[in-house]
Amino acid sequence: METRKTGFGSYLPVTFLIGFGFFTMGMMDPLYDSYVQIFLAKYIPLKSVIGLIMSLDNLLALFLIPVVSVWSDHTRSPIGRRMPWIIILLPLSALCFGFIPYAAEHSLFALVTLLVFLNLFKQSARGPVVALMPDTIPGRYRSQANGVINTMGNIAAIVGTLFLARLMDVEMVLPVLGATKNRLAFPAGAIFVLLAVVFLFAFVREKNVSDGSDNKKVELFRSLRMVFTAKDKSGFLVLVSLFLWFTGYQGVVPYLTEFSIRTFNLTTGQGPLAMGMVGISSALAAIPMGYAASRWGRRRVIRISLLAIAFLTVGVFFLEPFGRMTGTGAPTLKLVFWGLMFGFGVFWIAVVANSFPMLWQMAHHGNIGVFTGLYYTFSQLAAIVAPALSGIFIDLAGYRSMFLFCAVFFVLAFVVMGFVTGGEKNDAPVELE
Repeated sequence: METRKTGFGSYLPVTFLIGFGFFTMGMMDPLYDSYVQIFLAKYIPLKSVIGLIMSLDNLLALFLIPVVSVWSDHTRSPIGRRMPWIIILLPLSALCFGFIPYAAEHSLFALVTLLVFLNLFKQSARGPVVALMPDTIPGRYRSQANGVINTMGNIAAIVGTLFLARLMDVEMVLPVLGATKNRLAFPAGAIFVLLAVVFLFAFVREKNVSDGSDNKKVELFRSLRMVFTAKDKSGFLVLVSLFLWFTGYQGVVPYLTEFSIRTFNLTTGQGPLAMGMVGISSALAAIPMGYAASRWGRRRVIRISLLAIAFLTVGVFFLEPFGRMTGTGAPTLKLVFWGLMFGFGVFWIAVVANSFPMLWQMAHHGNIGVFTGLYYTFSQLAAIVAPALSGIFIDLAGYRSMFLFCAVFFVLAFVVMGFVTGGEKNDAPVELE
């Protein structure tokens, strides 16, 4: 009766406010990925070295997110256990982010030093930001809530790539900032991050942590042992699955723009539109996919989506030969390709928006940060190894092969998810003992 009386609608306002934390990450990440490599290229001619520096965020995330997430589990303060980390780390991230183009003009040492501190602060903040939602929203509504906050993140990515990026072309002189050409997007993005932190701190109130059994502190290694050795292997299997699907995803994303340009004769400005289609459809589908999982089950929705993505990527693999066989020109194939990537985004967000709630459902209030950290450990590990693995296939068989690479890993994830038995909205947490 209580669920029917209140429903998710009563939690929607606070979910949107929590989504401002995701908004900050969604805004900084695409600008970072798009322009930092250009700044580095002014000093470093070797792409391999640039790639190594660009992977710094994934390497730091692999270690920082799990550790800081657990530290935040154990934090006690008048403003909560996540908020102290958020209100310190996100403003420091914004400060570093805003100064990136200025450091790039000064020296390579200044730029690399600033990037180290930016990633140190930003990746440390990610765990507490993400864990804030399951701390606040009941388990039965977390699929819908995760859909909302993923929508916020995707909207931020669209704002960053389609609007803030255009500020790099604005040429004027402003007080304090100076000349804005090739600079303005970064301080503007930093201001958005600071405003988001103000909204979070002003309007989001964390639950008080009592001494109840479900809220007790759980040591890191005990929680890890619990996940990997529990009689119910669902938590471990979800982690293996997400490593597999993130390997497939990260095997395509870094090369998608260049594939688009080479295959469909696109301009440099049109190349990123494929990822733009993924972002737009993800933003549109995130909330509906959360509701779909709440009605039909998270595991079922994830498995259907994994198979759908496998079919779509196989379709992209055969798109170019189909065009040659039927005489279909590049302009038409380009539209079909963008349509397939739009569909990719719909099903991708269904996977992402519902996998986190599955892990959180297995957690107790005292170790939500542990599960959050493990999610990022496995996903960031995939982000480190996948581009190199996919690159081998590209070197051997061309760009199209990366879509078969992606399809294989999504099918493997589909198989592993078939053995998961927990994580639905009414399931109990994994036993601590």
